[in-house]
Amino acid sequence: MAASSSKGAGRAPVALVTGGQRGIGRGCVYALAEAGFDVVVNDLERSSDAAETLDGVVERGQRAAFVKANLAEVDQHPRLIDEAAGAFGALDCLVNNAGVSVLSRGDLLDVSAESFDRCIGVNLRGTFFLTQAVARWMMAHPAADGDPLRSIITISSSNATLVSIARGEYCISKAGLAMMVQLFGVRLAQEGIGVYEIRPGLIHTPMTAKSEEYYDRAIAEGISPIRRWGEPEDVGRTVATMATGGLPFTVGQAVCVDGGMYIRHY
Repeated sequence: MAASSSKGAGRAPVALVTGGQRGIGRGCVYALAEAGFDVVVNDLERSSDAAETLDGVVERGQRAAFVKANLAEVDQHPRLIDEAAGAFGALDCLVNNAGVSVLSRGDLLDVSAESFDRCIGVNLRGTFFLTQAVARWMMAHPAADGDPLRSIITISSSNATLVSIARGEYCISKAGLAMMVQLFGVRLAQEGIGVYEIRPGLIHTPMTAKSEEYYDRAIAEGISPIRRWGEPEDVGRTVATMATGGLPFTVGQAVCVDGGMYIRHY
């Protein structure tokens, strides 16, 4: 169900953000709304966090809708896309943000099939097939002259390349996403669909709260040249840049939003 708002004449671009009700997802939703997008938020449940996020979109002058669906259940994808596109009559941007971490950190030699399958099922398999389905939808509904730009943006992780042996299954799922983005980037470039990857570093979210004390020390000791936590809005601004055509000659590119943590330094 949509919450209504209006902002001038003409069609606003429409974005679907998976896992959008809190954390990095909310940062992406708000940045897109500030850039003029109507936003469809997807998550497992419509919680009080979702209500706050939807209200935040309306406060920013755009329309907001929520679609409940489980990314890991591929058979739910057609309904998710139909409801997302139907909310405001279009679908111009997909932000693949939904993801899960490991069930428990530990020795790589003790990774369970349950935890491995969960990470792959949500982070990689679910994201791959939703990206495929949205790309097919976009190609079946060609953009008209003057329509907004189209894009598919995937939030992966610094662990796409940085090894963390305490959560190997998570790293593998994110490394797979990095290749997925390049594959779709090449496939969709001639269709006029920009495909990008964002690799966040240490971002202040509910997911990282359990490790906050540890990473507070690591940041103070210089794990990244910019000695602060990243915030969801740091990722959101990058998403909005990509979605509004700020990287027009870039295909399948990964942008690190990590305060420089990726750069080898001493």
